[in-house]
Amino acid sequence: MGLGPRSAHKARRQFSGAGRRGRAARGSGRPPPGRDGYPRLPAAARAEQAPEALPHLSPEALGYFRRALSALKVAPDAAEERELMARNILKEVEAQALALATNRTGSEMLQELLGFSPLKPLCRVWAALRPNLRFVACHRCGVHVLQSALLQLPRLLRRPAEAEEEEEEEEEGGPSQTLEELVLGLAAEVCDDFLFFCGDTHGSFVVRTLLQVLGGTLLESERGKPRGSQSSETQRTSARECKPTDFEVPKTFLNRLQDLSACFLKDIAVFITDKISSFCLQVALQVLHQKLPQHCAHLCDAVIDYLSSRNSSADGSPLLLFLRDQTSSRLLEQVLLVLEAERLQRLYKDHFQGQLCSLAEHPIANFPLQRLLDAITSPELLSLVFEELSPALEMVLAQGHPGVVVALVEACRRVWTHQAQVLQLLFEAFHCAEPPSRQAACVPLFAALLAYEVYYELMEEEGAVPAEHQVEMATARALREVTVLGSLLLQHLLYFSNPGLVLRSLSALTGPQLLTLAQSPAGSHVFDAILSSPSVTHKQRRRVLKTLKGQYVALACSRHGSRVLDAIWSGAALGARKEIAAELGEKNQELIQDPFGHHVARNVALTTFLKRREAWEQQQSTVAKRRRALSSILED
Repeated sequence: MGLGPRSAHKARRQFSGAGRRGRAARGSGRPPPGRDGYPRLPAAARAEQAPEALPHLSPEALGYFRRALSALKVAPDAAEERELMARNILKEVEAQALALATNRTGSEMLQELLGFSPLKPLCRVWAALRPNLRFVACHRCGVHVLQSALLQLPRLLRRPAEAEEEEEEEEEGGPSQTLEELVLGLAAEVCDDFLFFCGDTHGSFVVRTLLQVLGGTLLESERGKPRGSQSSETQRTSARECKPTDFEVPKTFLNRLQDLSACFLKDIAVFITDKISSFCLQVALQVLHQKLPQHCAHLCDAVIDYLSSRNSSADGSPLLLFLRDQTSSRLLEQVLLVLEAERLQRLYKDHFQGQLCSLAEHPIANFPLQRLLDAITSPELLSLVFEELSPALEMVLAQGHPGVVVALVEACRRVWTHQAQVLQLLFEAFHCAEPPSRQAACVPLFAALLAYEVYYELMEEEGAVPAEHQVEMATARALREVTVLGSLLLQHLLYFSNPGLVLRSLSALTGPQLLTLAQSPAGSHVFDAILSSPSVTHKQRRRVLKTLKGQYVALACSRHGSRVLDAIWSGAALGARKEIAAELGEKNQELIQDPFGHHVARNVALTTFLKRREAWEQQQSTVAKRRRALSSILED
């Protein structure tokens, strides 16, 4: 499996972490979106005129709402008091809703206010925006207000019906639309001009959020993205709350979701080839896959049928051309992830078979290939893919696409087959298969994604017999930077049925090298796999972790190392805890003054350990008993 000379200066075996998707990277080879001959949205449909008399938000009004929001944030936690305050503020918002929504600062404040809003005040603010809904949805600030309003549905739909009835009785003024009616009204307006909303840079965000709300599921990938002009504090809050959420929705929502899915079918060519519109179809596939699988299958078939009917590629299926396209390749990735197993196998045989190596080396097509590997669940399909792709692993790494290799290793872990074979191929690709002594160096090589002679800066002539691994040289060298994909590779290997060779390499690392791995943002997650993999025995785990003895203080005073130490502490027996506490106790003052170390000292109860050893041991024994009892309950 060689690509040329084995010398470091002639063949730099540096397998870069280019597997991350850098779509705009220089020299990525991605063609510009909107190829000639592909249907595009009309230019006239890209613009939307503002209302003739756009209301102006005065500095005084802006100052009032800023002070009101600050007061609401520090209001007492009692639900009734905070809700009453929110009602009063939002009553003032109604008259200036459009001005607030289209002002950058006002939009940010209104988004936060909606997070506190009870049901009826939110409906009234939404109703105030409805006459200008099209303009607000396509406004760079207004779109985020609509998104925020839609994202309140999981919270508001969980409220008991009785509370809603009481709320309606207490409200003054004429009757207003219900939240369900407002959402369905928005969906109807979007459905009437579907291409416009999906093709607009800002309007497409409303469509994507609306699809999730109608389906009763908030996708993690969508919730994790900062929404436009939010403040940094709001963005951090959104990131912390980034969890997939399913919630009950009325049947009318799912009916409207079916209508929107039919809109995609009417203009499938646009949604495949237009960059902005394609994002809406990708979200629709994820939502439909969870809620309406049959409709998802129809959309997938429509995408594949359309792409398969285009002009044939010079080297096989017409689909191959679109796998190399910037826009349609992203859509195909999502199609691969939601296809049923039978359809996926048929797709592979019709379009992918015989082309995997060329796809793996392509700067764009390697990403859909990774998704194909992610979607494989059957040993039969994995065997076909493995047989075709395995001879090219070193070439794929040399091309800078390690994500393909990581995806293949993960598939072997998930399907529980070809594990020993893929590990041997990795040894060969990183030039540590022969002589066998080199296998002890596999962990640093995999972590850094560097071949043996590059990592150790050796000069080897082409065709020469590889030298034996020099332990002294390896232990004297500091661990190189750990890449994200290298860390993922090691984590998957540790979950193999027999991770013995990888664990032996980990045991060969020195204390400082293992410390560097634990302190690395990416490398620290390797310890998660060591501690949680069912394939790693207690004896193997202890052999690796004992090398950290003497490094506990440095671990405790590191952002990522302290997290590793906490994880080790959680699973440690009483004897191991005594050793850790004794070592940390020698630097108690240093730990207390360190921003990360003082958390570790508190977790270990270091003060109690130093002053009242018997009480500390009794406390730790009690904690251990509780942990064992909880573990037995969970196993049952």
